[in-house]
Amino acid sequence: MKKVLSIIFVLTLLVSSFAVAASAETIVVMPKLVGIPYFNASETGAVAAGEELGIDVIYTGPTEGDAALQVQMIEDLLVDGIDAIAIAPNDPDSVSPVLQKCIADGVLVEDWDTTANGDDVTFSIHQIDDKVLGECLVDLLVKAMGTEEGDVAIVTGYLTAANLNTWIDYGKAYAAEKYPGLNFVCDPVASDESADEAYKQTLALISAYPNLKGILGYSTPAPVGCAKAVQEKGLQDSIAVVGTAMPNDSNPYLKDGSMDYAVLWDPAGLGKMAVYVAHLTLNGEEVEGFEVPGVGPIHIEEDGKTIIMADPTVWDAANVDDYDF
Repeated sequence: MKKVLSIIFVLTLLVSSFAVAASAETIVVMPKLVGIPYFNASETGAVAAGEELGIDVIYTGPTEGDAALQVQMIEDLLVDGIDAIAIAPNDPDSVSPVLQKCIADGVLVEDWDTTANGDDVTFSIHQIDDKVLGECLVDLLVKAMGTEEGDVAIVTGYLTAANLNTWIDYGKAYAAEKYPGLNFVCDPVASDESADEAYKQTLALISAYPNLKGILGYSTPAPVGCAKAVQEKGLQDSIAVVGTAMPNDSNPYLKDGSMDYAVLWDPAGLGKMAVYVAHLTLNGEEVEGFEVPGVGPIHIEEDGKTIIMADPTVWDAANVDDYDF
């Protein structure tokens, strides 16, 4: 009899363990691409959130900013079975059908870092207020140039990146109203999330527009590549560079004057917030007002889905050593 009871007890433990494992959440966090410092830092935050919450977090994405690769990866993940996905889409329209497929399969969908189409997500995790950032970058460029007039250019990441395009649009509209003397010499130039490509494009801009006074860099690699070109040409006193760069990447360029200001936020915090919002939502818990450890409280905007993580942080030569990421 004791032997039978022991067998039943062991079987009960096995069934219980299987039930716990089967009920464990799996949350996918997908960046535009893996392998660049910004998204490496975001991975650190996402993985830390999974450890804090005791859930499975899969941080995965393509090795290049290709929407078609994101679509294929999501298709494969759906076959394996997931509970939620937070995506930074390379092209919102291209990923829309597969995100709708996720929703139909009962998968929670949110975007982070870069917006998807509104109907495709429950929550949209913004690193920053887009308008505030767009205007901040223009103000800093004018400050660095020391004049409200002159030829300026934009070097961006991918031309399809919704977040970058939004910042650019807000910035140009603001410049047209407040600084009408700024002359944007051409349409935004793509660097494809590559500092090397931004460097090449900046050299071409310097050659094509000899009176260039300022460059705005969008995407974290772009300002670094722009600054490298300015540094190489010895034009630190002639061309101002401002953009969305990480402090460690921009540190040497800020210190030698080839980059004037870098603006960003903590990408690790963004990755962590994306996971926490998905976890709370999956479990029917209140999202509004929840304090994400090390990040801050969650606040949902009036549209019922937008969550803004933080105000922009500005680095220059004087304070860049105070940050390490």
